[in-house]
Amino acid sequence: MNIYLLRHGIAVSAEETAPEGERPLTAKGIKRIRKAARGLRRLGLNFDAILTSPLARARQTADIVAAALGLESHLTVVEALQPGCSVEELLASLSDHQNREDLLLVGHEPLLSGTAAFLVTGKKTVALEIALKKGGLCHVEIDSLPPRNPGTLRALLAPKQLRLLGARGSKS
Repeated sequence: MNIYLLRHGIAVSAEETAPEGERPLTAKGIKRIRKAARGLRRLGLNFDAILTSPLARARQTADIVAAALGLESHLTVVEALQPGCSVEELLASLSDHQNREDLLLVGHEPLLSGTAAFLVTGKKTVALEIALKKGGLCHVEIDSLPPRNPGTLRALLAPKQLRLLGARGSKS
């Protein structure tokens, strides 16, 4: 099973809007996520499900990616992807997706990097730091949900790398 973790794009600052859950992507954030989504398409990635935090900036990011990949019907909001949730809560919420091969989770830090570290090591507390910048992607291959063994880190792509992939030879 492949778990892909995508951090939301650049959002309006907390000082510019309220409440926290309604902060949308900036115009720059939208543009960058569109390029990153084209990068995902160029890589040939296809997801059985796209699961997103209910917060506006993550939901907007997931919507852009789903549209770019033609997977709008695969999009589901998952409460356990919002800030303040734990890795354990997130993994428990994925029980309905045990038979999926490729899952994209769109959310926030530090939950996404904590989840990646747990999936790779199999340990709740570990000194492995996997930092995802806004628009960054991490791919971890695991044996099952919940994982019985440590997974394998297959890719860690910076947002700029995804955008460059999306910009090369793309007219859409």
